[in-house]
Amino acid sequence: MKINKKQAKKTDTKKLLKAASKPSEQARKLHPFYKGKIEVVPKCRIRDFNDFAIWYSPGVASVCTDINKNIELAYEYTNKWNSVAVVSDGTRVLGLGDIGPEAAMPVMEGKALLYKYLGGVDAYPICLGTKDQQEIINTVKILQPSFGGVNLEDISQPKCFPILYTLRKECHIPVWHDDQQGTALVTLAGLINALKVVNKKVSKVKIAMLGAGSANICIARLIMFYGANPANIIMVDSKGTLHKGRKELKDSHPEKWMMCCETNGSGVQGTIENAMENADVLICLSTPGPDVIKKEWIKKMAKNPIVFACANPIPEIWPWDAMEAGAAVVATGRSDFANQVNNSLGFPGVFRGTLDARATTITDNMCITAATELAACIPANKIKPTQILPTMDDWKVYPQVAAAVAVKAIKEKVAQKKASYDQFYNQAMAMIKRSRALTADMMKNKFIKSVK
Repeated sequence: MKINKKQAKKTDTKKLLKAASKPSEQARKLHPFYKGKIEVVPKCRIRDFNDFAIWYSPGVASVCTDINKNIELAYEYTNKWNSVAVVSDGTRVLGLGDIGPEAAMPVMEGKALLYKYLGGVDAYPICLGTKDQQEIINTVKILQPSFGGVNLEDISQPKCFPILYTLRKECHIPVWHDDQQGTALVTLAGLINALKVVNKKVSKVKIAMLGAGSANICIARLIMFYGANPANIIMVDSKGTLHKGRKELKDSHPEKWMMCCETNGSGVQGTIENAMENADVLICLSTPGPDVIKKEWIKKMAKNPIVFACANPIPEIWPWDAMEAGAAVVATGRSDFANQVNNSLGFPGVFRGTLDARATTITDNMCITAATELAACIPANKIKPTQILPTMDDWKVYPQVAAAVAVKAIKEKVAQKKASYDQFYNQAMAMIKRSRALTADMMKNKFIKSVK
C-alpha cells in the first residue's frame, strides 16, 4: 500500500489494523500445519543402496583422512562452505523481549528460511538454553568446525556488544549480529537514497535518533563511518538525550556512554522533542506507536525532513501523519507501506558473498559496500519519496550485493578465495536460482502441501 497525502485523509485506521492482524492469524494456522518451516534434504545422488558405500562407510573414511591432513578441505568435501548457524538465547526476540529459547525458534527458523530462499545459504537455527555471556561465546567458538559463518540473533543488550566483539576477534569464521550490522546497513542504504530525494549531504545533516539499543548504536556508528558528523547526531533513550553529563551510563552501559562522548556536540539535553528541533533526519527504533512521535515535533524539524519510524508492528508515527506534518520521505519496518527498512534486504546477500569469498570476518567496510550496493539497486532516475529501497520481490538484488561484498572482502584482505565480480555474481545467481527452483518444484510435486 502506497500512502500519499491525498490517501491519508481516507485511511481507515481500524481497517488497516485488521489487515495487519491477518499475518498473525495465518501464522497460528500454518505453523502447526507444516510443523516448522525448514527441513534437511539430500543433495547427492542415491541411485540404490550401493551408493551408501560412497556417502557413508566405508568410502567416507578416505574423505575423513584427507580432511585430517588438511582441515581446509572441509570446505571442499562437506557443506561447511555454505552453512550458517543462526544463534540466539531468546532474550530480545522481535518486540516481545525475553521469551526464552523455545519461543525464539519460530523466528530463527524464519531466518533460516530467508537465508535459503533469498541467498541460497543453508542456515540452521540454534537456540541456546543459557543467558550467560561467556557461555554463549564459548558455545559459538566450539561450533566453528561445523559452519562457514555465524549469525547472532535476538540477544539482549548490553551483552550483545561484547559477545559480538569477542567472537569477531577470536573466531576464524565470520560472525555478525544481524540486529546490529544488518539493521545498520539497510538503514544506511535507505538514508543514502532518501538524502538524494531531499538533496542533502550526509556530512551536513542533523540526525535525531530515538532508541539507544544495539540497532541504533550500530546505525550511528555505520553512518558516522560513512561520513556523518558525530557532533550532528543526537541519540535519545528512555531517560533522555545522550550527552557527556550522563555519567551513570559509564559502567552500566559502556556502548551508550561511548555515544555520549562521541555524539551530540552541542550538548543538547531533554527529550526526543528537543533532539528533533531543526533535525534533518529522524531514525526511530524504539517503542511501537503510533503516538510515540508527535506531528507537532516533526513540524519543528528542518525543511523536507526524513523520518524512519521502524518500530514493529506499529511504527512510532503513522506514515500519513508524518507526511501531513511535513516529512518529505517516510520509511517504516512494515511491508504494507512504502519504503520498508527490512534486514531481509541485507543478510542473505551479505552472507552469500562472504561464504563465496570464504571471508574470515565481515568488516565495517564490507557493510558499507553492501549498503551502497543496495542503494544503487534503485536507479537514480527511479528514486522517489515512495521508493528509496528495493523490496524482497526484487530478488536480483541479492546476487548484486553478494558479488560486491565478495570483491570487497578480497580488497580488505580477509578473503581466502579470489574471483572477479562477474564470477561471484554468477555463482550467487546460480545458488539463489537453485533454491527458488527447489521450492517451486517441491510445491508443484506436492512435497510441500497446500493448505486445504
